[in-house]
Amino acid sequence: MRFLKNNAALTDTPPKEFSMLDLKLLQRDPASVAKALALRGSSIDVAEFTALDERRRALLVESESLKGERNTVSAEVAALKRSGGDASSRIERMGTVNARIKVLDQELELVQAEQNAWMLAVPNMPHASVPEGKDENDNPVLHAWGEPPIFPFTPKEHWELGEALNGLDFDRGAKLAGSRFVVMRHWAARLERALVNFFLDIHTREHGYTEMLTPLMVNRETLTGTGNLPKFADDLFKIDGWDYFLIPTAEVPLTNLHAGEILEESMLPLAYTAQTPCFRSEAGSYGKDTKGLIRMHQFTKVEMVRFAHPDRSYEDLELMRTHAETLLQRLELPYRVITLCTGDMGFASAKTYDLEVWLPGQNKYREISSCSNCEDFQARRANLRFRRAGGGKPEYLHTLNGSGLAVGRALVAVLENGQQADGTIVIPKALRPYMDGLETIGQ
Repeated sequence: MRFLKNNAALTDTPPKEFSMLDLKLLQRDPASVAKALALRGSSIDVAEFTALDERRRALLVESESLKGERNTVSAEVAALKRSGGDASSRIERMGTVNARIKVLDQELELVQAEQNAWMLAVPNMPHASVPEGKDENDNPVLHAWGEPPIFPFTPKEHWELGEALNGLDFDRGAKLAGSRFVVMRHWAARLERALVNFFLDIHTREHGYTEMLTPLMVNRETLTGTGNLPKFADDLFKIDGWDYFLIPTAEVPLTNLHAGEILEESMLPLAYTAQTPCFRSEAGSYGKDTKGLIRMHQFTKVEMVRFAHPDRSYEDLELMRTHAETLLQRLELPYRVITLCTGDMGFASAKTYDLEVWLPGQNKYREISSCSNCEDFQARRANLRFRRAGGGKPEYLHTLNGSGLAVGRALVAVLENGQQADGTIVIPKALRPYMDGLETIGQ
């Protein structure tokens, strides 16, 4: 073991097996896990785990028993040889025992691999405060902020506005890469940069986050640590010939920054933010949001990640939600906050709030931020632990993540809510210092 300058102990070797749920909980109370999975609408059968675990234990008991017998027989053979006695029968027995141990160990390895694969496929258990429901139609609204603007004309969608003002070029994006890509020019490129700087400034200057710049490619272990692999392999872009993947969000590298470390209790909470491009294949989204910036293969996002004390992680979740809300309020964009029900939660989340911004062109609210407490789900996978000030064994900390905000969608909201009858766009006051005082796009 070696130590970092920040007093976090860094282990040299990662855990051999990934585990997202508490293995002891599955063994002790499989019924509660089965109930949680049912609430999430999961088809995973806990009985499969129980059967595998019983088989694993039986193999382990037999193997350990034979290894104990082998040790005893080995000592007897050695004693007989020293005394000149006949050890042939015992040597023959050792051969039989060794052969059986080899078979058992091979079977045990296969069963453990199958059990681990089962564990990898199991989503997190919802927190007790999460409302029950089947899908997005059952998500209750926590509260709303701002009034959707009323226009004396039919509001346009953002791609119409962006193309008319010569800022969004989807044709050239398609020419360079294909569908779901865009080229931004002039004011649009500048507006995206302004949004990024505005978000990062608020998070670092007012909300206490440390800005980070992370790799845009990560390895398989890092993606497995956050739960993106193996479950969401189809959503990722893999680098051909390398065991690297383009990141789907900065949550992945940020959450793994302290993988394998033991943090001091006094260091919690840790709060990081990063602006990165995000790359997603959008598998399964065929025919959805084919126009515009809502669902792109490459988009920019400012991410928030917190490493929290287990006793206070839900306080951190509420805090993170207000951090995302602050940005929308400063931009004067109407939004609402919903609590995701059990059937609509993300794979790794124990509780999630979605922030949905009003888009006049679509005449609906659309997600712009998702703030989640994963509790110790990712921490078990990435081996993220802390030690209490009074000592004792290391414990798993809690990880939280949230969009702060999705930049492309924020740009969409600015365009659609700020549009005027003459086709110009009024820039929110909070962004004008980042646009050299420019108040209106298109004049």
